[in-house]
Amino acid sequence: MSEEHTHFGFQEVPLSEKADRVADVFRKVANQYDTMNDLMSLGSHRLMKRMAVELTRAKKGHTVLDLAGGTGDLSRLLADRVGREGTVILCDINPEMIRVGRDRLLDRGYQSVSFTIGDAEQLPLADQSLDAIIIGFGLRNVTRKEVALKAMRKALKPGCRAVILEFSTLAHPALVPAYQKFSTIWPKLGQWITGDAAPYQYLVESIAMHPDQETLAGMMREAGFVGVGFDNLLGGVAALHYGEAPLPNSPEPATKSME
Repeated sequence: MSEEHTHFGFQEVPLSEKADRVADVFRKVANQYDTMNDLMSLGSHRLMKRMAVELTRAKKGHTVLDLAGGTGDLSRLLADRVGREGTVILCDINPEMIRVGRDRLLDRGYQSVSFTIGDAEQLPLADQSLDAIIIGFGLRNVTRKEVALKAMRKALKPGCRAVILEFSTLAHPALVPAYQKFSTIWPKLGQWITGDAAPYQYLVESIAMHPDQETLAGMMREAGFVGVGFDNLLGGVAALHYGEAPLPNSPEPATKSME
């Protein structure tokens, strides 16, 4: 029986190969990751991340997961919210990204952040152990997104929230040509800054292959989240999705979406 395939950018690859291919992409760009994010987003990713952290409803003393946390931008913001009495767990499948994130956070004096290498599809955490989960610009790289979403829901305490910040689908078709032209610059920037255009060509392709807003919201509901909704950012260049782990015997709240 032939092995199941999935997409890696626009390529079809065996399911077992995708994680290693994605890991290689981020190993190559780890040291310049934040610089490239600033250039490609014109700095807007920082505001998006602050908005995402606000949506988690994280408070002092909470235990929160920064999934696919990479270089730790979101972990730093979360650590400021949960304080020294709380815990932020930065989890990433890529050791090189974790190394960069750990060094930066420790250099800045953040002691409430722990670091773990882990797969989003098999979280190394107990069920119902987390007060919030956030994944920023990482879900599109996960091989089996539906499996990861179920793992996230199981790790949350009842009534607690997962927030997904990810590139998405433009809500206004008239903006598509300009956005596509702008995104073609990214591999050239990558070649100039990092010496390798391939990871940023993958970025462009992975965005195109990622589920649109309504599809991802439906996947979250299928995974067992309730109160699912999304807010478009920059007209749909990115979107913030959110949903809660259900309370015992509680009906699902009305779905919400905003342009």
